[in-house]
Amino acid sequence: MDTKTNYEFDATGKSLGRLASTVASILSGKSDPASKPHLATNVTVVVKNARHLAISEKIKKEKIYTRYTGYPGGLKHASLSQVAARKGYGEVFRRAVQGMLPRNRLRGIKMKNLVISE
Repeated sequence: MDTKTNYEFDATGKSLGRLASTVASILSGKSDPASKPHLATNVTVVVKNARHLAISEKIKKEKIYTRYTGYPGGLKHASLSQVAARKGYGEVFRRAVQGMLPRNRLRGIKMKNLVISE
């Protein structure tokens, strides 16, 4: 049995995309030479101080998140600043990492290994 590997990052002053791509790479198992693509890696990634991420004002206004409610005419749009005000910067970071992981059955399992604190 393999032991669980823990990674810890401090998000203070770091770029959202660069930190998210690093975390997504670790969750995908790219840092582990013994990882297999059909298995989730045995890692935990902890990101602290997500509210102190370096995000430009232009990105906060122009980045748009889209979701669909399931009803006719139910297409909803929200900017990054609206999502951050409503759910916090942890949710913004979670969505960035989730978008960088492959869309398959393992994505949810890998996302459970991500712990984000504001």
